[in-house]
Amino acid sequence: MKSITVSSLKPGMVFSEPVYIDENNILVPAKTPIRQKDLDNLQAWGIEYVQTNGDPGMSDVGGTNIEDVLAAAQSSRFGSGSSIKTNKTNPALLLLDVHENRGAYPVYTALIERMNIELLRIAAGENVADSESINAISMQLLQAVREKRERFVGFILGGEVRGYEMAKSSINTAILSALIAQEVKLPTYKVNNIVIGALLHDAGMSRLPKEILDKRGGLSDAERQRMRSHPLIAHKIATKELKYQGEVGNIVLQHHERWDGEGYPDRIAGDKIEIGARIVSIADAFEAMVSHKPYRTSMVGYQAMKNILADNSRRFDPSLLKAFILTMGIYPIGSIVRLNNGVIARVSDTRASAPLRPRIQVLIDANKKVFKHEEGNYIDLLAEKSMYITKAMTVKELSELDE
Repeated sequence: MKSITVSSLKPGMVFSEPVYIDENNILVPAKTPIRQKDLDNLQAWGIEYVQTNGDPGMSDVGGTNIEDVLAAAQSSRFGSGSSIKTNKTNPALLLLDVHENRGAYPVYTALIERMNIELLRIAAGENVADSESINAISMQLLQAVREKRERFVGFILGGEVRGYEMAKSSINTAILSALIAQEVKLPTYKVNNIVIGALLHDAGMSRLPKEILDKRGGLSDAERQRMRSHPLIAHKIATKELKYQGEVGNIVLQHHERWDGEGYPDRIAGDKIEIGARIVSIADAFEAMVSHKPYRTSMVGYQAMKNILADNSRRFDPSLLKAFILTMGIYPIGSIVRLNNGVIARVSDTRASAPLRPRIQVLIDANKKVFKHEEGNYIDLLAEKSMYITKAMTVKELSELDE
């Protein structure tokens, strides 16, 4: 990287690549104007040089127009032209409200879009993000999950949304975290703190280089260390910039700690890890498995659940893992399954007492007839003993049935 003297920096300067204070701390993202406050901080900290791979230029707004800051961050960090898109692979797979943009679906996409704005603000630098907006997103998410739990889990597993991937991951992790926290009957204020922590758990990623986040293949040792710094960055964002204290700060700092003490950044173990961080750890791991990433395809919910169950008290708190299974089921709500008689169905409800026999909604019957969502052809596998699930299906497998 090139070293730039702090004395040569001016308010309104922008660089084509991020500017770093040191290898672990970013001053400003790419194409984000430097503010007078940034320069004052550098002077107060006694920093004489910053580093960047970028070339300098000047912003027309002198670093004062937040909309331009967000637009620059949108282009450089999250991909120009990003937007919410619906993956309409197969009419039988998708919920009716997805197709018609009604019911729970517009609430879900609005939450993602609002969270994307807050992540853009976080990427733009200190004192730009708004904790009140984060609080509002948390409250709306909790209300929506209480009212339409099965719909929101279905959106996570169905992969119907494309775009705003970091924001989508934050919302999905918060939804799953809320379900676990409610299952173990935590007080309302703790559930709210856990949801806020889940929304912000990967906020530090917004200040990491895009080439590391999107890299296909293995990371170098230096890149891995850089990636592992994101809980520390997120903790600073949550506590110093957004002014969240105590529990929320601990959640974002500790969500990569492990039950066996082999996690990071502090290698703490067991119940010394904040309970909210233990919950977010499970939700984050499951969400990552069922979501498409640049370096791999997504898993079906059943396979992801099997992977989580195979943990054997290494990464996850066993009692919270049990609660996750109880609330989601072995075949999570929204999973697409094939029955022994050839019927293709979507899991519509689960029961802790019989996790292998959920309630299902038929999508394609044994005679290949396709049912629309509103036709409501439901079967309770606990009552229909002759029917049972033989496999979970992927979106790709279902779409290929029409070919």
